[in-house]
Amino acid sequence: MNSKIFIGAAVVGLVVIIGLVGFSGSSFIDDISEQGLLSPPVPIEIKPLQIELEDIEILQITEKAAFLETKFKVTNPNERSVILKLIKYELFVDDKRILVATIGERSGGGLVGGSNYIVVLSGASIILSDEVDIRNTGDPPELWNALMSNTVNWKVKGEAFSNLSSMTSGGENQLFFEFTK
Repeated sequence: MNSKIFIGAAVVGLVVIIGLVGFSGSSFIDDISEQGLLSPPVPIEIKPLQIELEDIEILQITEKAAFLETKFKVTNPNERSVILKLIKYELFVDDKRILVATIGERSGGGLVGGSNYIVVLSGASIILSDEVDIRNTGDPPELWNALMSNTVNWKVKGEAFSNLSSMTSGGENQLFFEFTK
């Protein structure tokens, strides 16, 4: 057989595939719509992640530093997996901010690189924990006394950034939260 026939068939097949993807737009590889290959896209509802404050625990405390563990429970109510990029939170004791921390990573400019993204599967929950340390600056002394005696009124304020498990669709979702303990 002539090898030109096979090469020609491969080129034609490649052109057909490129044309099919190119002319169908992003609906061909869209993961946020319920559709078949030849039917028009029907968007599905994307529900926000549910975030709860699971616990704040003082692991160890000395005169110079306190070591804390903050735990969040993240639940995905969607029928598809969600990528949780970042949880950024502020920790307050008696309305005085003592810490700003993050879990995960949010790359800028839409570039793809190494990441600390967390995949939350459909209908599943995960516990995310973050260990941080707070240095005793001596100001105010009531704060450190409350930490030493573990009689702290905690408040956690933050935001989470997520999107569907796709690089081509879904957009970024932002969720604000606030908890007291």
